[in-house]
Amino acid sequence: MFGSSGQVFVYNKTKETFLAFRVNIADSVAGRLIGLLGQRSLKPDSGVWIVPANAIHTIGMMFSFDVVMIDKNFNVVSVKELVKPFRIILPKLRAESVIELPAHTIFRSRTEVGDELVIDRYEAKKIPQPVAAASTEPVASGSRQGVQV
Repeated sequence: MFGSSGQVFVYNKTKETFLAFRVNIADSVAGRLIGLLGQRSLKPDSGVWIVPANAIHTIGMMFSFDVVMIDKNFNVVSVKELVKPFRIILPKLRAESVIELPAHTIFRSRTEVGDELVIDRYEAKKIPQPVAAASTEPVASGSRQGVQV
């Protein structure tokens, strides 16, 4: 999808709120298996986007977090708030991927089933440089046009 390098942001287009600014992409087999295992918490405005996935477990986790499941068009198909350690979230058939976010993110962003999300990479926008006005008249080499003698 986006490749395993870099981070993305997650924006709720329906509610016009951000869910997170620094979401790591877990799209490899190892990345999907590990997810948040071994971490003690999620930093504010961070998360993990597990692609593809339609279910998760929190066995071995050390903290609670929020879960948003989305379909292939980035529409929310399920939300779970404050998922505790050692739980299993059963598969949602319409879900294509799962976003794991810090606790209370769903509440703060007012995200609910049916909302449309925007997930994209950070990219520096290049400022267009002004184009120098080019003359449409051909100038012959060795010509003395425009030069006063």
